[in-house]
Amino acid sequence: MNIKSPLRSLQGRLLIASVFVLPVVLLIAGLALSNAYHYSLENSVKDRLQLQVYLLLGAVELKEDHIRFPESLHEPRYEQIGSGLYASIHDQKGNLLWRSLSSVLLDDPQLSEAINLSGLTTGEPLFEHMSEANLYRFQLRIIWESGGQEKSFLFTVMESDDLVVRDIKAYNQQITLWLSIIFLVALLAQSIILSWGLTPLRRLARDLKQIESGHSEQLAGSYPEEVEPVTANLNGLIESERKQRERYRNTLGDLAHSLKTPLAVMRGAEHEPHELPEYQALVTEQVERMDQIVQYQLARAVKSQTKPLGKAVAVVPIIERMLGALGKVYRNKQMQVETQLADSLTFYGDERDLMEVLGNILENAFKYGHSSVSISGTYQHSELKLSICDDGPGVSPEMRQMILQRGARLDTSIQGQGIGLSVATDIISSYQGQLEVKDSPLGGTCFIIHFPD
Repeated sequence: MNIKSPLRSLQGRLLIASVFVLPVVLLIAGLALSNAYHYSLENSVKDRLQLQVYLLLGAVELKEDHIRFPESLHEPRYEQIGSGLYASIHDQKGNLLWRSLSSVLLDDPQLSEAINLSGLTTGEPLFEHMSEANLYRFQLRIIWESGGQEKSFLFTVMESDDLVVRDIKAYNQQITLWLSIIFLVALLAQSIILSWGLTPLRRLARDLKQIESGHSEQLAGSYPEEVEPVTANLNGLIESERKQRERYRNTLGDLAHSLKTPLAVMRGAEHEPHELPEYQALVTEQVERMDQIVQYQLARAVKSQTKPLGKAVAVVPIIERMLGALGKVYRNKQMQVETQLADSLTFYGDERDLMEVLGNILENAFKYGHSSVSISGTYQHSELKLSICDDGPGVSPEMRQMILQRGARLDTSIQGQGIGLSVATDIISSYQGQLEVKDSPLGGTCFIIHFPD
């Protein structure tokens, strides 16, 4: 059984990352919130204890060298043993002058611990948490004038930290609960968001599957901006691959079509009275021609559609070679060929392209012509212009574009594949040239080839 790893899924990777990252983020947030709440509670305790000190200051009286308190204080917890609120007063030597009834169970060191009058600035409070004693302590040093003398006193108020600890514990439980809920909700929300966000990629996969199964030709529909460059490139790649396959199919047809003439020449040579050396030379020439055709068609199958580069090729010798071969193939027609070609006519490109174009058009002229073919060539407006005309049945104006399409044929009684003119058109177009079909002065069809320099 093939079990897919979640790490192979983008959604799985992001969710796994969230499972590890979100708790860290929420833990940091929880610690920050807990510390902030703790700080807020301690500030509240500090304010309460400071208020208690001020209340004590308002309640006591200094009589000569001792302090007098009223019989009862406003805060009843001072009168309750172990109430959690304690107070004491020390003189400048650290001697305990007074303590609340609530503090009788406390050790004196807890009341006088770390008392340092010289280290306290008069009027500036000292607040601290005595964690070992589970107490918060607030101290304030004051100077009292009596009988022309200044006396220093230290007021200390303490409160149990039990309430703060309980509040912190309850707060941490609540914050843990809610952060856990937030974690689960965030994972669920992220899963939904990821599923929605990755929908275009899943649709892309489905569309590619449709293309693979042949139900669609390209990626259609609207995709997000981030995915559009991918879909555009994929469509370009699919179109390029489709065109390449089409070129391969066309090349096979073109190859079969191009091989017909040398095969027909060799087949016809069997019925002609040739000497053995002459027959061998003819066969060798046609085999070489077939090899050139095969190599040429293979090269055409993979080359780009840009204008080919090539050297200057003399046109007249190629036409003469084509006429010699076609004369043998169509020897029964006794075709009369008239040529008006200057020896200086030059084609700039691949010689095999020119041979393919001329071979296809000349073969049509010999095939459909009755008895005459005329060939002319000139330079006009910086382009090579070749005209091949015959005295055949001709082509009506409305059918002239149709015969240039692959597989189109007007006369199905004559054997052929209907691809010769389309091959010629493709090659001429690759040179930014043009193939025209007009009425022939001989009465048939005239094909005019334009090759720009």
